[in-house]
Amino acid sequence: MFEHEIAAAARTTDLLREAAAYRMVRGARKSRRASLRGQEPRERLTGPGTRGARSAPRPA
Repeated sequence: MFEHEIAAAARTTDLLREAAAYRMVRGARKSRRASLRGQEPRERLTGPGTRGARSAPRPA
């Protein structure tokens, strides 16, 4: 193998390792966000101005 082929193979291996680490961290963040979302109090969707404000036509 030539030197540049060895360097390219090493770089590819490094990129694959970095991508795997990135996916692992991203997956951990997503699961943490999902677990925290379950602990947040849910907002009420009823009340003044929720549906009526969205369905009212806008003035021209």
